[in-house]
Amino acid sequence: MIDALRTPDDGRWYALAVAAVVLFAWVVLAAWGQTPYAVFLGHGDAGEATLPVGAGSSPAVRLGLFVGGWVLMTVAMMLPASLPLLTLFRRMVGRRRGRGWLLLALTVGYLTVWGLFGLLAYTGDRAVHAVVARAGLEAVATALLFPAVVVAAGLYQFTGLKDRCLQACRSPYLFVAERWRGRRPGTEAFRLGIGHGLFCVGCCWTLMLLMFAVGVGHLVWMLGLAAVMATERAAPWGRYVTRPVGATLVVWGLWRLAGMLGALPLAETL
Repeated sequence: MIDALRTPDDGRWYALAVAAVVLFAWVVLAAWGQTPYAVFLGHGDAGEATLPVGAGSSPAVRLGLFVGGWVLMTVAMMLPASLPLLTLFRRMVGRRRGRGWLLLALTVGYLTVWGLFGLLAYTGDRAVHAVVARAGLEAVATALLFPAVVVAAGLYQFTGLKDRCLQACRSPYLFVAERWRGRRPGTEAFRLGIGHGLFCVGCCWTLMLLMFAVGVGHLVWMLGLAAVMATERAAPWGRYVTRPVGATLVVWGLWRLAGMLGALPLAETL
């Protein structure tokens, strides 16, 4: 064991590599957020008028930019909280050939789930914007969307589904032991990533929708929500954070909603 710790592959290189990947994602998002193309990191089309002529005119380009930014956001915000599972899996396959590829397969499976969720969020947002535009309710929707998402995110913190998904995230050994047989290591590693990603989405999808409403790339919100989600999933005392965060979001969202409703001329608009 001591000799293993002294080898170049003793965990220090692994930790350094993961830290470098996460830091790279944060730096790219921070730089991206300072450009006119930051509009593609959030929902809606506000701000596209500041882009160069023809930039982002293709729906496929807009979708590709958003999904790319969403995956970067997932690496920056969610990967640190998944380190207990990644580290445990790395130790379990430490004596296998191609263990690095197995770890990569697990990570790709995990990011695939979040990428698909981002695609679904983007598609749903486009559909909502189209319906709202046809109904002529853009002003009302713009004012009420954010506080409604805040309230929804707060209420979800109290649900049984949130608790069940958090339990899976907090017990990486049990999660891996139930699913890893090692007969088809590449496929099983990818499926482990898919399964972990699904539980992770189950834990955090409303908080990530809140990030989507704010705009992917808003570093202050990213840091705050990343800290909350990492604490819930990885800290020993994380279970004591979930409901206070939920209550705070509900109160804040209702306060914002009341303010928006008071400011809107609903009788004329509706």
